[in-house]
Amino acid sequence: MDLILLFIGSIFIVLGIIGSFLPVLPGPVTSWVGILLIHLTEAIPFNWTYVGITLAIAVLIYFLDYVIPALGTKKFGGSKYGIYGTTIGLIIGLIFFGPLGIIIGPFTGALVGELMYDSNNSKRAIKAAFGSFIGFLFSTGLKFIVSLIFAGLFISKFWEYKSVFF
Repeated sequence: MDLILLFIGSIFIVLGIIGSFLPVLPGPVTSWVGILLIHLTEAIPFNWTYVGITLAIAVLIYFLDYVIPALGTKKFGGSKYGIYGTTIGLIIGLIFFGPLGIIIGPFTGALVGELMYDSNNSKRAIKAAFGSFIGFLFSTGLKFIVSLIFAGLFISKFWEYKSVFF
């Protein structure tokens, strides 16, 4: 049973890293499930403090993921249309352009969203799209870093108790 939990936990860790870039999966929360699963094995002693602190970090990053792009857009004078456009642009960009779409999609989506909001002010739309894009990049980078740290914690726990697994 421990090996099954370890395997499923590994899948959640990888999905968490992938989820850092896809708005469909909450990256750090998904990675945290991997940490929880490895602690549920009989081989590794369950540590409520360790699991609780990592959960608090995952939930905090989850909420910041929605706040940071909005702050970036607001800071640069944007609207909700820019925020929605960023998310839609990311999804469309990933579908049609793959990894390059992560960069092109959010900016283009935010620009289109802002132009839909106020088509007469293209200078403001470009500025707001840039702010939304910067907020999105910062938020995505933060999720990716936390997911990588969670992966490192998972691997270190496994490595510490590897003799019990095999």
